[in-house]
Amino acid sequence: MAYGPPPSPGYGRHPVPPGAMPGHHGFPQGPVGPDDKNWALMAYVGQFLVGGIAPLVVLVGKGRSPFVRRHAAQALNMALAALAVWLVVGLLSLAVDALIWVPLAFTAVTVVFLVYAARAANRGEFRRVPPFVAWPLLK
Repeated sequence: MAYGPPPSPGYGRHPVPPGAMPGHHGFPQGPVGPDDKNWALMAYVGQFLVGGIAPLVVLVGKGRSPFVRRHAAQALNMALAALAVWLVVGLLSLAVDALIWVPLAFTAVTVVFLVYAARAANRGEFRRVPPFVAWPLLK
């Protein structure tokens, strides 16, 4: 004899309502407010103006919000990866001129993923950027 209601079809997984961000162990945290969306968006858009300073300011200023922290950390990882590629390959290009195209191509790919992640942040979602663009240094 079974006690209680029958298990839901997604046993073990909890559906996330629209506008809610999965939290610790996949449990929803609730809807994301417009203030958090704006701060997360600025972590990406600010990179076009001031580079890695923007996600660092967002991380320090609003890092208590899990939604903003995830976006700011990912944006800062993207900025650190771009800086490392420019420094290392830029120095190597002093010896081999053709290598200067590597950081330029990396920057173009980074810009595409900055827009991709910024659009998700503006919708209150999180889209993971591939690790070759956002090195997983910060979480």
